[in-house]
Formats: sequence, C-alpha cells, structure tokens
Amino acid sequence: MERKTHTIDAADKVLGRLATEIATLLRGKHKPEFAPYKDIGDFVIVQNIRKIKVTGKKKEKKVYYHHTGYLGSLKEIPFKKIFSKDPGKVLKKAVWGMMPKNKLRAKQIKRLKIENQESRIKN
Repeated sequence: MERKTHTIDAADKVLGRLATEIATLLRGKHKPEFAPYKDIGDFVIVQNIRKIKVTGKKKEKKVYYHHTGYLGSLKEIPFKKIFSKDPGKVLKKAVWGMMPKNKLRAKQIKRLKIENQESRIKN
C-alpha cells in the first residue's frame, strides 16, 4: 500500500468544506480498495490556514465546549480566541469530528500536518 501526500492551499476555502475534503483523504475513501475497517488513507499537508473563510456569524457566535471531569466545570472557549492563537486547531477539531468514532481515528488524524507559511518565512 502506498500513501501519497496531498498538499492543500486553504486560502479562501470554507472551513467545513475543507474539513470534509481532508477527512475523505485521511480515511482513503477516494481509493477503489476502501473498506471502513482498513487504514489506507494518505498524508495531507494544509497551507495558508490563516486565510481560511468561515461563513455566517460563526466568528462571533461559535463556541467550543469541553468538560474537565469535575462537577459544574463545563468550559467554553469562543471560536475567535482559538482561531487567533492557533488556527490549525480549529481545522483539526473540524476534521476530528468528521472522522469515524473508532480506534482508527487517532491513527488517521496523525497524518494531517498543518503548515503556516508565514512562520516558515520568518524562521
């Protein structure tokens, strides 16, 4: 089995549609020998993540939740805050939610690499 490397330019692409495309490539659904229990997906490198588009009022209204495990400790972080710190985290969360909820998900998400060209130029 050969794994190809797909490079995707995220500039001016919508977050959800890009995440769907990436999830398909990571799972290997574009290959004729695809089966849900096989791990035959490819590597995906995403560039220009800071230029990604979000439709509607998601930048102001979308909130991510996580629970610490203690009673009454539901934490919420707004989209704007996560995106300003690390825009790759937003894309990774979107792709993570589109992957199947099984043991293959953790293996497959590791093949997603997010590059920021601005940081490469500065270093």
